[in-house]
Amino acid sequence: MSKKHPVVAVTGSSGAGTSTVKRAFETIFLREQINAAIIEGDSFHRYDRAEMKTQMTQNKISHFGPQANEFGKLADLFQTYGETGGGEKRYYLHSDEEAEEHNARLGTDKKPGEFTPWEPVPANTDLMFYEGLHGLVKTDDADVAKHVDLGIGVVPVVNLEWIQKIHRDNAERGYDAETIVDTILRRMPDYINHITPQFSRTDINFQRVATVDTSNPFIARDIPTPDESFIVIRFANPEKCGVDFPRLLSMIPNSFMSRRNTMVVPGGKMGLAMEIILAPIIHRMIEESKS
Repeated sequence: MSKKHPVVAVTGSSGAGTSTVKRAFETIFLREQINAAIIEGDSFHRYDRAEMKTQMTQNKISHFGPQANEFGKLADLFQTYGETGGGEKRYYLHSDEEAEEHNARLGTDKKPGEFTPWEPVPANTDLMFYEGLHGLVKTDDADVAKHVDLGIGVVPVVNLEWIQKIHRDNAERGYDAETIVDTILRRMPDYINHITPQFSRTDINFQRVATVDTSNPFIARDIPTPDESFIVIRFANPEKCGVDFPRLLSMIPNSFMSRRNTMVVPGGKMGLAMEIILAPIIHRMIEESKS
């Protein structure tokens, strides 16, 4: 961990709300004029898209586990950045647009589903911002979490997470229900051993809880809307984060406390809550890094 070169990690699976967190941070960075080194979690997968398909078929591995990821390299990056403000990063190319952009920038000929070459982290950044599956992971061989200065978890209750995955895989990838359930079952051991424990290492968790019946996610017809959910926000150590609960409750309509370190806000106010909570914390981190 480093006051001079802080590392902020947002951990959660796709569809969990990490995009909302990313937008909140982008707004904070813009308003505070913070120059952040952005790290995408997908760039630390071990295999490109084609090889991963082969590995999943032959070895039954998943994107959640250590066999499919470079946890050691991610830990090394966080440690190096914390010590020097440097390190190496790369990009995973999700689409033709991303491939075209980075090929033009790097003079390469990479295709979607492949990685760009490793390159230095931009110099003179104020902090490192990671968003992905494994920002606070810890295994026998690699401890990413110990290098993180501010860890944020974004996770729906598990039935809601399954509903979102089932609908996304069906709509975007055309998978049938049986295939999606097989995927969920195949990934479950890695989810239990490597994803879930991270949320006990975070400084702040944002957990989405539906207010409609999600008891059988495999027959749910639609994804609960933000207005059909609450966001449970848990602070591991409110004093460390400098949280002013009365101020937060007055600024976020219809919010309330459920425990001394836990507040609940309406689902539609998730982005607002994140900005109000995180902006002072980030501001204080940057001030301390300059002192």
